[in-house]
Amino acid sequence: MSLAQITNWPELDHPVLVLGMEGWVDAGGAGSQAVSTLMETFPREVVATFDSDALIDHRSRRPIIRISHGIHGPLAWPELRLYAATETGGRSLLILAGPEPDLRWHEWSAEVVSIGQRLGVELVVGLGAFPAPVPHTRPVRLAASAGSEQLAGSIGFLPATIDVPAGAQAVLEVAFDQVGVPSVGIWARVPHYVSGTAYPEAAAVLLDKLAELSGLHIDTSLLHDAGRVTRDNIQTLIERSGEHRAMVRKLEAEHDSELGPAASPFTEVPTGDEIAAELEKFLRGEGHPEG
Repeated sequence: MSLAQITNWPELDHPVLVLGMEGWVDAGGAGSQAVSTLMETFPREVVATFDSDALIDHRSRRPIIRISHGIHGPLAWPELRLYAATETGGRSLLILAGPEPDLRWHEWSAEVVSIGQRLGVELVVGLGAFPAPVPHTRPVRLAASAGSEQLAGSIGFLPATIDVPAGAQAVLEVAFDQVGVPSVGIWARVPHYVSGTAYPEAAAVLLDKLAELSGLHIDTSLLHDAGRVTRDNIQTLIERSGEHRAMVRKLEAEHDSELGPAASPFTEVPTGDEIAAELEKFLRGEGHPEG
């Protein structure tokens, strides 16, 4: 039995498939914010809805019920959907958005690949972000994992060999590679001390790279503006503490010398959790700089 209910088979122009599922690493909410921006930017239609009862563990991702004055309202179930949009005079965009499946990854990934092949997908791009020892005072850097040296090298990658748990997006990227469709996962490096709060500059940089790879026209000006405001807020907090300033200076030195993540002695400065907690308190308005 199929896991996907197909709504229609649209005619698409050289489609690129963007993967933006929830439930895996997404520091600063950058990946989800990037996908939300795409959904708001391009008029879209549903191509397929995936069987949530077969794929989602509803005890770990429960539906939301609205109760008004004691009366049950509608239930909002987590749903994984495939959307399609086409730029005016440009190429088509497919967006796979919603919760990462909990179950039946082999069947599900094979079905997504089959749908993608029928729709003529020519490039697959996964979007995400991870916490990294980088300073907020420097531009967001990207790291890629791809099926080819050319794709990975065009973005940049971590110069190491590591074994890490894979998300569903990585499973799809590998599956598409195996049938000859180029795929790449693009990851923004978000300062580890703010990874628990929104970091819109990372979302903007993800979308800028997507636009560069795909030829899509994506307006990221509002995200960049929000990123500048966020950096200003972070800097205001950092300036209040000599320890925090020292940490940022160490990260800046590491960034500028390109020594790599292992070079920084973090044991001498506050942890990411400590400074993130202070930042969250600041952004809630519970702490303001004096003067």
